[in-house]
Amino acid sequence: MILHQLSVFLENKPHQIRLPAKLLGDAGIDILTLSLADTQQFGILRLVVDDWQKAKAVLEQAGVVVKVTEVVAIEVPDVPGGLAEVIDCIEKLGLNIEYMYSCTFHMGEKAVLVFRFEEDVSRVATALSSCQIKLVSDADLRKRGK
Repeated sequence: MILHQLSVFLENKPHQIRLPAKLLGDAGIDILTLSLADTQQFGILRLVVDDWQKAKAVLEQAGVVVKVTEVVAIEVPDVPGGLAEVIDCIEKLGLNIEYMYSCTFHMGEKAVLVFRFEEDVSRVATALSSCQIKLVSDADLRKRGK
């Protein structure tokens, strides 16, 4: 249930997000979820797409700097305190969250959040299952992202 996220590095100036969005759209690659963060000098566009290998190749061929990172998507109860319950389990397991962001869709009654951990993602996936935290597969993301 490991997902491959693309991190696209952009200059922090107007119209920089247009190029990767257009390249992916022209290549028929569907963006399933994304996050954009910035600093004074640059931005990082994090993407989970339906074909990460093709997306990486398309972006790199256009001269875009891309890094692939392994992340997990987790179902989180969509109720007050639902995220706190998941984070409590994560902390009890001794895992460290590097960052997270939400998807724009639900899996039934659950919200879906993408997490990047400091630890090896395979270890994270195994540890989370011990808390009955359900990971979302890339196939599930592709189905729900439509």
